[in-house]
Amino acid sequence: MPLYIIAIVLLLALSEAWAKAQEVVVYTSVDKLFSEPILRGFQRESGIRVKAIFDTEEAKSTGIVNRLIAEKDNPQADVFWSGDPVRPVLLERRGMLEPYRSPSARDIPEIYKDEEGYWTGFSARARVILYNKGLVGGDEVPKSVYDFLKPRWSGRLAIASPLFGTTSVHAAALFGVLGDEGAERFFDALKANGVRVVSSNGEVRRLVSRGEIAAGIVDTDDAHVAVLEGKSVGVAYPDQGGMGTLVMPNMVCIIKGGPDLENSKKLVDYLLSEEVEERLALAECAQMPVRSWVRRPAHVDSLEKIKSMSIDYREVAAKLEEIHPYIKSWVGY
Repeated sequence: MPLYIIAIVLLLALSEAWAKAQEVVVYTSVDKLFSEPILRGFQRESGIRVKAIFDTEEAKSTGIVNRLIAEKDNPQADVFWSGDPVRPVLLERRGMLEPYRSPSARDIPEIYKDEEGYWTGFSARARVILYNKGLVGGDEVPKSVYDFLKPRWSGRLAIASPLFGTTSVHAAALFGVLGDEGAERFFDALKANGVRVVSSNGEVRRLVSRGEIAAGIVDTDDAHVAVLEGKSVGVAYPDQGGMGTLVMPNMVCIIKGGPDLENSKKLVDYLLSEEVEERLALAECAQMPVRSWVRRPAHVDSLEKIKSMSIDYREVAAKLEEIHPYIKSWVGY
């Protein structure tokens, strides 16, 4: 074989190896609309190509986690960017995470960090009550999830399926706070009161915005989208005089045995930066920085002003798996 052909073959092989060395693979359950610009920012600043795999709205978190578990013996992802704080713990319980204490996380409050460095939280959302102002007013505005059990709300409410996404985390958190019997009584009473179970938080938002239902439980980003769209809606943080509302930071972790550990660390460092928290606060998703001093617009509430549910992420993760048979039966599967 002529030397010039050998040289071309070697050059192509080296180019391919170099390109692969400048790539990081991230799986994320965060809406593509919000996560993709952040990932593009990292790619632009670092020169490292980002290959992103996004989840669907209906299977939020569950689909990505199932894919990661299926790939456990041959990991394809470097980083998992979760839109809730519990799915990374499920992966940790299966021995699938690589511990990493990012220097970017030094000033993130300890409650959002794993002691051993398996996962770290940033930029939070909360579970809120979204109501239609044309159908709900004055003293009728629900102040607790327990208000949804009152006869006046019969057939007028909706939630996303508690088998998936943040609603499943909310269900597990309620089981942890209320106890199994108390939580089952709540969900059974909710069902008896005619709650509609729909495909996603986005669908709940649309139903409330159109006035097809009076109220529903969604995440703060869904609620903010409805406000930006000019819909006649109101937002309330539930149970501020009681158990509090569920606050859910994003969570990022490194997949054990993934293709590129060093690039994984660089992406994690970037996601945990103040810059990213500020960008997510200013974006349409209006996420709340976990650092109190990070700049945020006036319409984004401070986490310090919200009474949050007192939960342990590991306990909620364990409860999420434990209650799955009950929730599956409750939904009607």
